Amino acid sequence: MSDISSQLHGGYAHDLTRAWSAQSSSLTKSMFMLPLFISDDEQCNSPLKGMPNQHRWGVETLPGFIEPLVRKGLRSVILFGVPEKKPKDETGTLADDPEGPVISAIKMLRSRFPTLYVAADVCLCEYTSHGHCGILHPDGLINNVPSVQRLADVAFAYAKAGAHCVAPSDMMDGRIGAIKKKLIEEGLAGKTTLMAYSAKFSSNMYGPFREAVASAPSFGDRRCYQLPAQARGLARRAILRDVGEGADIVMVKPGSIYLDIVSEAKRIAPDHPVAVYHVSGEYAALHAAAAAGVYDLRAAVIELSHAMARAGASIVLSYFTPELLDWLEA
Repeated sequence: MSDISSQLHGGYAHDLTRAWSAQSSSLTKSMFMLPLFISDDEQCNSPLKGMPNQHRWGVETLPGFIEPLVRKGLRSVILFGVPEKKPKDETGTLADDPEGPVISAIKMLRSRFPTLYVAADVCLCEYTSHGHCGILHPDGLINNVPSVQRLADVAFAYAKAGAHCVAPSDMMDGRIGAIKKKLIEEGLAGKTTLMAYSAKFSSNMYGPFREAVASAPSFGDRRCYQLPAQARGLARRAILRDVGEGADIVMVKPGSIYLDIVSEAKRIAPDHPVAVYHVSGEYAALHAAAAAGVYDLRAAVIELSHAMARAGASIVLSYFTPELLDWLEA
């Protein structure tokens, strides 16, 4: 097996990832990635109460939403599965169900929209009965070793199904290296981008998302594996760790209130594209403030997007992507 540090092709195998590697600070349509919530109900088209203009989609209803966006310049999406019909279990078996929402959506999108870059979030929280991001010890603490193996298997299943990019968001120790090794062993590392949620903070900004995917923990919280809000040093260490383990892209999450960490990521990993996730709580807050007349929504979103790019992000995961396709020139 080749050394992980020698595996670069997955980071520029696609024309879009080559564009992201150019690291321009100007706003372009191609830098915005649209998060999508995919239900296992194929006919689902369910508005989300906490997130204006956002829906859960089924694989039968999703194409009608995506097609006009592709015509406007949508280049990339990231998929989050929402199992509603089958029971969850302690190990997240549904995460890589061959007939589950994510794998079904990957195959459909690759077939129907060949120019669309398809990323898949890799985590277990949406699929576990307890709502945590990994497998647990009997005392309720994370059992890291089997969690990492499980995540590597899920990432491989998504890559095998056709995902251009796998994006582990779980924050388990060592999962980037394990996923990279799995992709190498299976012959998929050269065409699969590994985007690491490297600096993912334990934040109050995730509430609407957890409602959208029904992933709130049934007990406790995620502070033992997501980063403390004040921990700049831990964020740096996590970014350096993931780069060393073979990440092609590093991500900071949340976005607007962690722009100092985005800047740190660009400083300590200058040769890697940096992504930032403008999360559900930030999205909902902008809508609420605009509705209250605090500011113009379009102007505020574009200003914030400029701030993210200025801090060092060349990829922005944003629920505002459909609007930005109209607001931006190219």
